Parts: sequence; C-alpha cells; structure tokens
Amino acid sequence: MTPPPGPAARRDKGLVRPYVVTEGRSHPTRNTFDLVTLVMAHDDRPLTGLSPEKRALMELCLGGALSVAEIAGHLMLPVSVTKVLLGDLVDSGHLSTRAPIPSADLPEAQILQEVLDGLRARL
Repeated sequence: MTPPPGPAARRDKGLVRPYVVTEGRSHPTRNTFDLVTLVMAHDDRPLTGLSPEKRALMELCLGGALSVAEIAGHLMLPVSVTKVLLGDLVDSGHLSTRAPIPSADLPEAQILQEVLDGLRARL
C-alpha cells in the first residue's frame, strides 16, 4: 500500500483546499491589501508554529519586498487565500506592508530619458 502524499505533493496536485489553508476564512482580518501592496518580512520573528504555507510565504519575503500578486504567483495560491495568510502574518508581527509609490511621485519619463542620454554620452 502506498503511503498518502505529503503536504507539498498535495499542494502541487491541488488537493489542499483553500478553506483548509485559511482555516475556513474567506476574508483577511484587514482589508488593506491591493495586488500591488508591497510586503516585507521581519527576520527577527520565529517561524516555528507557522503552517507550511505561512512558512513558505515568510521564506519568500525574506529576500526583499514583493507585491501581493508576486507572492500569490510564486506560491501558486489564489490571491484571496494569499491575502488571508498575509493578514494573519501582519497581525502576528511577522510581516509589514506599505502601499506602492503613487504614480504622481515617480519621475517623468522625459527626465529619465535625459539621464539615460547623458550616461550614454559619457560612455
């Protein structure tokens, strides 16, 4: 008799249902996550006691700031499930978030083109 597959194999085959991953919740504790909200992990928080999905999310975010959409894509989880997990980890102090830079604060394309042209002229 073949033993049942482990958690990673079940997740890869889609056998772990989203309501199991989110413990039956369909909405995050906070509704402040857009697809472009940036997420940063705090490396001083212990990973013990976290579910496999939350641990994978933490390990992914330790490399630097990622958007909610990027996290969902890397973990191959629906965005709604990712938002629930993010809410839990923000509440526990494992993660912090910030809104992306508003487009009004970004430099104009003309200025960037002038800088690029100046650099090319020097090289």
